[in-house]
Amino acid sequence: MDKIIAQLLAADEPALRYKIRAHVLNEDAHAKKLRALRAQIAQSPRAIALLSERNARGEIARQPYSKWSGAHWVLTMLAELEYPPGDKTLIPLRDQMLTWLFSKQYETELIRRVKGQTEIRIHASIDGNALWYMHKLDIADARAERLATRLLETQWADGGWNCDVRARGDTSSFTESLIPLRALALHARVTGEQKIYDSVARAAEFFLKRNLFKRVRNGRVIHRYFVRLRFPNYWHYDILFALKVMTEAGLIDDARCNDALDVLESKQLPQGGWAAEGKYYRVTPQKIPYGRSLADWGVVSAKQRNDFVTADALHVLRAAGRYTP
Repeated sequence: MDKIIAQLLAADEPALRYKIRAHVLNEDAHAKKLRALRAQIAQSPRAIALLSERNARGEIARQPYSKWSGAHWVLTMLAELEYPPGDKTLIPLRDQMLTWLFSKQYETELIRRVKGQTEIRIHASIDGNALWYMHKLDIADARAERLATRLLETQWADGGWNCDVRARGDTSSFTESLIPLRALALHARVTGEQKIYDSVARAAEFFLKRNLFKRVRNGRVIHRYFVRLRFPNYWHYDILFALKVMTEAGLIDDARCNDALDVLESKQLPQGGWAAEGKYYRVTPQKIPYGRSLADWGVVSAKQRNDFVTADALHVLRAAGRYTP
């Protein structure tokens, strides 16, 4: 066992220990010891901080999409932490979000048709994250199927999704398409529906034909931020997030992931591990209008290891056969 693995297994954060044991050492997630470890995540300082603003009804008294401390993002980050499934106290947060997602306001203002174009504009990353964390946290109800159906009905011909009314209607958005792919891949495993697997294949092809980060026409990097690693990503895109989704979807062995895997390997620090090369959040108790996180997600420095980025990188490389602990 190498030094980095040993250090992560000794981390105070139980989510890190769980991620390494379940996703890198490939221990049985259903075994008693791992279930006990996962249960500890619910009592971790990060999980407690994320849930600290619930009121007596179990809700968070702000718009559920408020970045990053509204109900939607709290549930997203609990799922990212591998928070133990089946906690019924999370249902008020789920209902808070789903009430908005199926509201007349959402369906008229955030799902749009453009005159002269057939492709529907939708903030598919929102629907996708909601579908994903409902399954991941085991708090799904019949509305999960409604979300999946809405994603299928709004999927573009090229396999992805787009929210931009200015888009020409022929090319999907990377940031709006990765999270629905992740969600539908999990939904397919839960339901076994062939139409969902077919949708996943189409969405994956949108990314794979671009090697996860390159333009089709000239092979250049689509955006410099696609090759800069961060955690959490929230709705943003980078190659590590994409590789993690490809791993979850069972597609990491596709040869078109190799260029992104090469870039990921090249970013390993001399002392081991991977850095968070930026962040999308600010840790503060103040109710700032955007980017507020109640939990800290580790070191952000080009020269120092971030444990969450490192755990995800090891997970991906292990699944791709490029790392053996």
